[in-house]
Amino acid sequence: MANDVDCIVLGAGVVGLACARQMAQQGMEVLLIEQTASIGNGVSSRNSEVIHAGIYYTPGSLKARLCVEGKARLYDYCQEHHVDHARCGKLIVATTPEQEADLLKLQAQARACGVDDLQWLDAAQAQALEPALNCSAALLSPSTGIVDTHALMLALQGDAENHGAQLVFNTPFVSARVLPGQGFEVHVGGAEAFSLTTTHLINAAGLGAVAAARQIEGLDASHIPNAYLCKGSYFSLAGRSPFKHLIYPMPNKAGLGVHLTLDLAGQARFGPDTEWVQDENYDMDPQRGQSFYAAVREYWPALPDYSLNPAYSGIRPKIVPAGHAAADFVFSGPAEHGIPGLLNLFGIESPGLTACLAIAQHSQETLAQAA
Repeated sequence: MANDVDCIVLGAGVVGLACARQMAQQGMEVLLIEQTASIGNGVSSRNSEVIHAGIYYTPGSLKARLCVEGKARLYDYCQEHHVDHARCGKLIVATTPEQEADLLKLQAQARACGVDDLQWLDAAQAQALEPALNCSAALLSPSTGIVDTHALMLALQGDAENHGAQLVFNTPFVSARVLPGQGFEVHVGGAEAFSLTTTHLINAAGLGAVAAARQIEGLDASHIPNAYLCKGSYFSLAGRSPFKHLIYPMPNKAGLGVHLTLDLAGQARFGPDTEWVQDENYDMDPQRGQSFYAAVREYWPALPDYSLNPAYSGIRPKIVPAGHAAADFVFSGPAEHGIPGLLNLFGIESPGLTACLAIAQHSQETLAQAA
């Protein structure tokens, strides 16, 4: 017996929307299920909105490959769909001579990932670009940029719907059961709870991906990682930023350090920091801003006192605990768990936004190869 739809996607963040678009473009009947009232209410709306070059990731990793592929595709997509964006570039800075060796390693790592446009700058060259900057050396990444994430998601939604995908909101995923043969019986809640069958099931639920996978009857628990929540807070700068580029310090284990990013209007914000938490809670603690002053003054000594205001916070969907190096993206498909048509996307943190179109294509190819 035929299933009700060809594909159900869980989660209407940037990755879920890109997956729904990709599958609909293959001629599939797609239903995208979102538990909140609108698109992009999770990780996708609470990040730095940066288009990453692909510098920081282990060469050969999915993060490295999909970021570099995704960056090129995302710039093209934004131009074609008139999504507001800017290729503003960024400086990764060594603030002491001791950090320069690590900066050189980062340049070599980026080259191994296929990022060959980084430019080494000495202090004078960096300060010629950004007079307010304190550094002993810097790497200029000209292909790093920023994007209006909400406009991008609206464009992806429009594309998906134009290819026949349906989006349903206020519809939490409850459970799924693997059917004999190929397919799934999916149960959803909300004001009008219903069940339907699908041939493919893509779990792109972001922070909820691990919890959703645990509700799939027939999926062995050994194929589901643990979830860890790493919160990051952002503080905005009162007044005008003296910088035209994004400014990043050297990265740390959990993230990329307290960096300076710009929005499309030129407003500066700093963050995110790292705070391992137990629950999904976006309340801001203004006191966390105190540690930002020292971190930012390493590369911008003239940051005025009392100039940072709490802006927003986000949570990274980690699949390794504090103290461990960041994990790669996980595409847990039929080759891993043996269930035809099922793809779980785990640990889709940064650079998930940059890589969203490449993630969607890789998801579709992963399921097609197993068919």
